[in-house]
Amino acid sequence: MGTEGARSLLERARSLTLQTGNLLNWGCPRKKCPATPGEEVQECIQKTLTEWSSKVGQDLNQETVEVLECAVAQAIEKINPEERDELKVSAKLFIVGSNSSSIRDAVDLACSALGVAQLDSVIIAPPPIEDGTSLSLEYLQPYWQELENLVQNKKIVAIGTSDLDKALLEQLYLWAQVKPSSNQVNLASCCVMPPDLTAFAKEFDIQLLTHNDPKELLCEASFQEVLQESIQNVKANEWIPLWLLRYSVIVKSRGIIKSKGYIMQAKRNAS
Repeated sequence: MGTEGARSLLERARSLTLQTGNLLNWGCPRKKCPATPGEEVQECIQKTLTEWSSKVGQDLNQETVEVLECAVAQAIEKINPEERDELKVSAKLFIVGSNSSSIRDAVDLACSALGVAQLDSVIIAPPPIEDGTSLSLEYLQPYWQELENLVQNKKIVAIGTSDLDKALLEQLYLWAQVKPSSNQVNLASCCVMPPDLTAFAKEFDIQLLTHNDPKELLCEASFQEVLQESIQNVKANEWIPLWLLRYSVIVKSRGIIKSKGYIMQAKRNAS
């Protein structure tokens, strides 16, 4: 019933913004415990799309909606301004389409969704590179400059990186105006922190964190598959994810997660 309306909207829209809201409130990943990060993302996007499409009305004679906002209203949870100082709002941003300008959109949408003026920290995952090419400072620079602009504009307090070895982290640190405050290390590829990385991070006060995210948390094929399963017969192959942001809101004094969710944006390449 609602799926037909959702399909009609998707066929006319140019871009799609999806917000899962606070997963701790509506219990998105419940089937498998623990789910891998990739499984969790797909399940949460699918559940959000299914729930949203079921509520889309049939009266769709309005003008074409260029930017479609897909969210479950009861799951959206803004931060109470009176509690803001007691909370730390952190995000990790995965760029799927290679475009540094996506960073500002992602941060603006995260601030808007949570009802805050700035994020306390943003870690960027290295954007996808072509096979046979290694990650370089030149490749990272436009993304880092975009993050630096957001720090200077007081939209972010601290910025960090993910999966950089000692050599690349040092190059970034020496070049950057706003220094990285943290670097995530994937423990799947490295059970022990490399000693040279540990020594460099200690010397320059860079926090080393661990993570278990895959290189591609949400690839194009996975998103299209989820879209097809949620809203049947939609032209899923026309839709390309641009970026995915995972946020968490932590109570500083107790170290517990108060809120966690995903925000993503995709565009339609219609022929």
